[in-house]
Amino acid sequence: MDLREVLTRFQNLKNVLDSLTEAVIAHDVDRRIIFFNKAAERLTGVSHKEALGRDCHEVIQGGFCGDRCTFCTELPTNFEPFSFPLVLTDTRGRAHQVEMVLVPMKDEGGKIVGAVGAARDVTELHELKRRLGEERSFRGIVGQHHRMRDVYELVRQVAETDLPVHIFGESGTGKELVARAVHEESPRAGGPFVAVNCAALPEGLLESELFGHVRGAFTGAVRDKKGRFERAGGGTLFLDEVAELTPSVQAKLLRVLQDRTVEPVGAERSVAVDVRIVSATNRELKSRVARGAFREDLFYRLSVVPIELPPLRDRRTDILLIAQHLLVRFAADLGRPAPPIKEDAAKVLIDHLWPGNVRELDNALKYAAVKSGGGPIHARHLPGDVKAGGDRPTEPGSKKGLIPQEPRGGAWGGPRRGAGRKPSFDPSQVRRALEECGGNRTRAAEFLGISRATLYRLLGKTR
Repeated sequence: MDLREVLTRFQNLKNVLDSLTEAVIAHDVDRRIIFFNKAAERLTGVSHKEALGRDCHEVIQGGFCGDRCTFCTELPTNFEPFSFPLVLTDTRGRAHQVEMVLVPMKDEGGKIVGAVGAARDVTELHELKRRLGEERSFRGIVGQHHRMRDVYELVRQVAETDLPVHIFGESGTGKELVARAVHEESPRAGGPFVAVNCAALPEGLLESELFGHVRGAFTGAVRDKKGRFERAGGGTLFLDEVAELTPSVQAKLLRVLQDRTVEPVGAERSVAVDVRIVSATNRELKSRVARGAFREDLFYRLSVVPIELPPLRDRRTDILLIAQHLLVRFAADLGRPAPPIKEDAAKVLIDHLWPGNVRELDNALKYAAVKSGGGPIHARHLPGDVKAGGDRPTEPGSKKGLIPQEPRGGAWGGPRRGAGRKPSFDPSQVRRALEECGGNRTRAAEFLGISRATLYRLLGKTR
């Protein structure tokens, strides 16, 4: 093959890649961009002439691998193709939701010589799903309930800023997932996400973990160590269980938030840090402030944008959706198909109070999947405390009695039992169902186990 034929084939390949709607970007082992198609120009706002030969981290904020870059520390000997969601920020500062596929480039001997990434912009698709109320999950958080959709929207809004976020909710509601969503939706998505559980470490060790230390600062400090603030540079630091911080650490954390500097233990000078702070707790911080257990000035520094996560019992329409998601994930780990949830088990799941929220639901489903031997999950396969705790709460705002005794398929996917019997509801139950489903009449009908026509007739009675 002569040079002219080689160049012709290359030009034909380039024309094909330029015609794709997906952005295609390739770089060598030094992260220097060697290919940049027209879709990549449209996505990033950078021309291929500007991009070629430059470090991909200079052309694209955080690189087109986000925090998954395999070329940042050392040359990888091998990696398998993989896909992941990513937020890319263009030259105008606009964030794009993309689905990225990354594959290695190898020479004839099988040695890695670079990487190729293909990115599909799904920003408009995500926005359309959100507006239609069809968004079943968001950054790994599963749920369609209107309160969860409000959380998704708030995460998107605050992610565009660098303001501190405080997430509060009961244990097991997914606070770390929301913290990661804030990070992954933000321009800092290319930087690290560093989490620290403030309740898991004693005060002396926690101070070193957060702020770092220098050699000789204390017994066992044989070398300098960067703290979590420095390691999260350019990204997000997640402070979980922040209510458990001691007064001494609270004071030092406040100083870091004010000055944007940290002073490692034993050091004589401060180090500038550039991090976004997201905190979380399952405690009521305001009441702890009132009792003097938490600094008021620190509370207002951390809780600029509060995000409340509802407990599972307050979004019962999401329970089966989450249950199926958890079973699929658990079954995939075992290399098996996900077992179906039968109607009797589904009713128990919906009726249970779930004091441990999604974490408790996950454990219950794993137990049931094991006990069922991989077959359909019935009520008898669920843990005893779940089967015993089926009654709904009676406090204000509860949904006790909302589900009829003889439900039809749809709400939990089983065949209708007792076809000759019709569920009956009073007007307050219908109104509560609509409220639970965010005003969506189709989902309210499914939730009640009735047809839409029946729901419309019942709505006529409520007027």
